[in-house]
Amino acid sequence: MWQVGLVVLASVVALAAGAGQAFAAPTSPAPTPESEGGVTSLIDGLLKNLQGGPGAQSTPGKTAEETGQMIVVTAPVASSQTATLTAFEKDEAGKWKPVIGPTKAMLGEKGMGKAQDNVPRTPQGTFPLDQAFGRKDNPGTKMPYFKADAQDWWDSDPKSPTYNTHVEQAKSPGGDSENLYKAGPVYDYAVNIAHNPERVPGDASAMFLHVTNEKPTEGCVAIEREKMVDVLKWLDPAKKPKITVGVNVDAPKEAPKAETSPNGDVLGGLLGNLAALIPDTLKGMLPTS
Repeated sequence: MWQVGLVVLASVVALAAGAGQAFAAPTSPAPTPESEGGVTSLIDGLLKNLQGGPGAQSTPGKTAEETGQMIVVTAPVASSQTATLTAFEKDEAGKWKPVIGPTKAMLGEKGMGKAQDNVPRTPQGTFPLDQAFGRKDNPGTKMPYFKADAQDWWDSDPKSPTYNTHVEQAKSPGGDSENLYKAGPVYDYAVNIAHNPERVPGDASAMFLHVTNEKPTEGCVAIEREKMVDVLKWLDPAKKPKITVGVNVDAPKEAPKAETSPNGDVLGGLLGNLAALIPDTLKGMLPTS
């Protein structure tokens, strides 16, 4: 089918070139190599798009497409210390439906934004959820889970080679590292928000979704205990769960359906783009006074 598109595309380009020659005066200069190269580049780019080559545009809403579970944390302004959390799941038809919440969530003392060490701010954006843990027994989550004791730490020392990772040892890794047991009931149940997977020093560590004490956090997202247990029981690593934190965030939406072959709407869109460019091409071929 795409071969038909190529023929139509070539015909349109030929028509444009012929029209340019018809309008040109006998004394008009011949098209320059630069102008020919511009048309050629245009055609090459459109053909690559038509065939799904390197010039093809990426699909919008990629983040939501890559997961089957999405937790949305939204607040009216970035400086807010409280937000609303809702968990959504994608059904077999690809439609998103709320399954937990909405429920109140506590954010960092300085709201949300760029996460930094020693700044009580919740990271803003979309991040994977990976490692779950707690001072209590596994409540039934499918996520990787460990029961924390006094030798479990989350390394928050920017100079440490294990910065922003879970370590097991008797002594603190240094800096502002957290003991996951001695931190108290807020870590009875928790899951890591993987906001800094490259473990860049200074970009903050130990950002979790955990149990609330009804106070602003040091940058984590905190919710009521029973809801936290519900979230852990619901999370499934096979569905690549993610969390989105932002201002006035909408619920995830079903991705627009795309043609499986480069024809139909794709072909129509490409030819439409070419048609929009034809007037400019003709202008370049017309004689100037």
